[in-house]
Amino acid sequence: MATWSARRPWRGVAVWLAFVVLSLAVGSAVGTHQATADDYRTGEAGRAERMAAQGHLDHEPVEQVLISARSGPLDTAAADAAVRDVTVRMRALPEVKRVAHAVRSADGGTLRIEVTLKGTDADDKKFVAPVAAQTAAAQRAHPALRVEETGSPSISVGVDTQRDNDLALSETITLPITLLTLLAVFGSVVMVAVPLLLALTSIAAAVGMSMIVSHLLPDAGVGMNVIILIGMAVGVDYTLFYLKREREERTRSGGRIGPEALVELAAATSGRAIVASGLAVVVSTATLYLATDIVFSSLATCTIIVVLAAVLSSLTALPALLVVIGRRAERRAERRAAKGTTRRAAKDHAGAGRVWTALLRPASRRPALTLCVSVLVMLGLAAPALGMQLRVLNKDSMSREIPALQAYDRLTAAFPELRIQHQVVVRAQADRSGEVTGALRELERRTERDPLFAHRIRPVLRTSADHRVHTLYLAVPYKLSSPEALASLDRLRKDYLPHTVGTVAGAQFAVTGDVPHDTDYLAHQDEKLPLVVGMLLLLTFVMTALVFRSLVLGLIGVVLNLLSAAAAFGLVVVFFQYGLASTLFGFDPAATNAIGSRVPLFLFVILFGLSMDYQVFVVSRIREAALAGVPTRQAVLQGTVTSAKVVTSAAAVMVTVFATFMLLHLAEMKQIGFSLAVAVLLDAFVIRVMILPAALTLLGRATWWPSRGMRRARERGAEAVNVPLREVSSP
Repeated sequence: MATWSARRPWRGVAVWLAFVVLSLAVGSAVGTHQATADDYRTGEAGRAERMAAQGHLDHEPVEQVLISARSGPLDTAAADAAVRDVTVRMRALPEVKRVAHAVRSADGGTLRIEVTLKGTDADDKKFVAPVAAQTAAAQRAHPALRVEETGSPSISVGVDTQRDNDLALSETITLPITLLTLLAVFGSVVMVAVPLLLALTSIAAAVGMSMIVSHLLPDAGVGMNVIILIGMAVGVDYTLFYLKREREERTRSGGRIGPEALVELAAATSGRAIVASGLAVVVSTATLYLATDIVFSSLATCTIIVVLAAVLSSLTALPALLVVIGRRAERRAERRAAKGTTRRAAKDHAGAGRVWTALLRPASRRPALTLCVSVLVMLGLAAPALGMQLRVLNKDSMSREIPALQAYDRLTAAFPELRIQHQVVVRAQADRSGEVTGALRELERRTERDPLFAHRIRPVLRTSADHRVHTLYLAVPYKLSSPEALASLDRLRKDYLPHTVGTVAGAQFAVTGDVPHDTDYLAHQDEKLPLVVGMLLLLTFVMTALVFRSLVLGLIGVVLNLLSAAAAFGLVVVFFQYGLASTLFGFDPAATNAIGSRVPLFLFVILFGLSMDYQVFVVSRIREAALAGVPTRQAVLQGTVTSAKVVTSAAAVMVTVFATFMLLHLAEMKQIGFSLAVAVLLDAFVIRVMILPAALTLLGRATWWPSRGMRRARERGAEAVNVPLREVSSP
């Protein structure tokens, strides 16, 4: 593919641009198929939701309009007028199903009006705008009072809006910093534009393709975040690998080889490494599908799409652009020669080589000591991960800059009984309806005597039209993540339900709600974790062993990736769970007292994939030298020094992209961005500079076992380093 593009550069560019435009056009035409409520259902909570849906007793989307004084006591007459105004406005909206009578808080300082929207939770967001508009109009009509709105629908809209603004901010910061980093690497605006252009077009193509694929695998709303996060990182990385090799071959040839041949040489070496690296990321990321979770599946799908797009751009547009740039440079050289002027000498990179040689000296001269010290440091960084506490990040940990969440805090302060609602769902034969109702009333009486449950709000009992499904809502006056909330669910599931509705013959029962959903999700994830991690380790080993024809390198790759991921987990625990991020960066403490439940598994998989970038690139250069007959110790030093600058540059770009996600408001994105940035730094400057060279130096020839190609190279006793590139680069 690269050869075809190099020999027909404008066709290569046209093919890539056509693919990008076609992907966006088709994607925009078909739109994005968003995941529905049914896609998120897991465990007992999911079973309860399915039973409720069968009886058309789905949880109704509800908004609460709050009326309170801005300061001092509430003016009763003004508040009553505001209540009448809001009630009339809401009842006139076609999106509203019903409006309840106003309820006064225990302290008398707040009134709330419950507004039930039409539809279900799956389509509640589209009804928020008109309701919010009428709330705002009521606020303008009663400026002396605070009239505000909150509820799950408006909070979801607020989170989505904040995420979109965060992404725009991230792009604004990432692009100029990436531009400056590339300018420092290449010193040429033209060469800087190439990786940036390809990364952006890869992201654009991935966006379009993700829209198309969402009709097979629904999008969970996280696709754009992942495409930008991974797309900028790997898109620039792959281009850097290719560009640096092309420049290296150009310098080595001394101008005796044309642009087309140079690009073909780069394709035969770094091009193959890029393909191997991209496939490794794809294979490792695909293990997320084993988690059978819609969010992980969406993350995996978008990661795979954007990585494949980046690989495809490196095989089509990149070779073509390099040939165009090379031909342009040749024409400039010819014009200078005709004028009798000389070309400015190329920048000497010997200094950079000496720096990296000095950094690698401990690994080459005292490999055992370097390996032991480095591994102990990484294990020390990883130690806090043993105390990691996972939690589904919910309303308690979201940014309070969202107006609906500010109103939610005032709502739950005035009406604590609205913090949590457990929905008990029972399905039985229609002739058992009376028994089920009696059992639920007995359950209600038991909870009335229990301090874990709220008593100011009467439980709501609903029955389906066919009398087969019954639901009972029980309120809990504690925060979502509190021990009391978990204890109330545990008591309900293990004690109250078995001794009430559990006594009805043939009755099936389950509990859902925010707390049950979070609890069951964590249990489901814990159940799938061994399968995902085990398969990931196996595939990483197999991929590395196949690429380098070495079982030893396969094992080393798995161990080093585990070490890198563990150290990153340890640091994320220190910064977020122990609160160091709040102290240093001023992060909201509510978002930093636990680790998001999805963060470790997603990071584990993505870090294994991204680590293959450096693993494949560095070890490929070492293997080239070893296949050429260079002794292993010298090959390790030569290959690592040769690849050091591009690995450092790629790491700088990755860290920049990932670090910008720490500026986002979503706690999970902060944690993911921090973890990825830290892991890349450790991988580039500890794993690849200290641990990997030291380990390979100690292993010597055993590194390549059982590679027959390496044995043949030793048997030939090759001494020349510059053997045919197509031979030495072959996996």
